[in-house]
Amino acid sequence: MLHRISIDSKICHGQACIKGTRIPVYRILHMLANGDTIDDLLEEYPSITREDILACIDYAAELTEEQIVPDEVVA
Repeated sequence: MLHRISIDSKICHGQACIKGTRIPVYRILHMLANGDTIDDLLEEYPSITREDILACIDYAAELTEEQIVPDEVVA
């Protein structure tokens, strides 16, 4: 789904946006976090799709995925 997210320094100051729009990923995530539903977002932004919204969530999940680093081995 990440092919639906675009990062271009000439669009929205390089913030991640839904490809082909100027709608930043953070705006979609904030709206979802504040209780808006996917259907609410589709009504608010008729130029995006359900898959675009899911791609925003997937993008955020990728950014927050923790890297597990093993503890240093004590000799």
